[in-house]
Amino acid sequence: MKNILIFLTFSLILFGCNQKNEIKTLDLKTKSLHKKKISKVLKNWHQAASKADFNSYFDKMDDNSVFIGTDATENWNKKQFEAFSKPYFDKGKAWSFTTLERNIFINNTGDFAWFDELLNTQMGTCRGSGVLENINNSWKIKHYVLSVSIPNEDIEAVISAKKKNDSIFLKRFQK
Repeated sequence: MKNILIFLTFSLILFGCNQKNEIKTLDLKTKSLHKKKISKVLKNWHQAASKADFNSYFDKMDDNSVFIGTDATENWNKKQFEAFSKPYFDKGKAWSFTTLERNIFINNTGDFAWFDELLNTQMGTCRGSGVLENINNSWKIKHYVLSVSIPNEDIEAVISAKKKNDSIFLKRFQK
């Protein structure tokens, strides 16, 4: 009887450990479908801005998302970004970003993804990057970073052009 109890206890422990270690991994076909859905979300997000469709644009962002713009002061939660953006959308002219290329990566369980994209914008060539989360089988933007791309041969001129504003901005962080 004692041997049976030991065997059952050992079997339950072993079975429990195997259950905990089993992580569902997406197959390539499922990852490809997720990438298509994510690409569509991002395409529609950019199109909503170009059409000044405020609700459609912000519906693609999660309630606790973050948008980081090109200015050092532009680190907004969704409500702050909505407040900043509303006047542009209300005038019927927000911004227009056309994707030139996009790379999407998905974790093995399919609950979050990250991406980078090269964009044609009114500011010239920019780069966007971000994170999306799969919430109830719907991809939501959690974090987006927009940056202006600067050719290496032009960086000295840009550094010089922004030197005055940077010195004023950096005073906020000095003690």
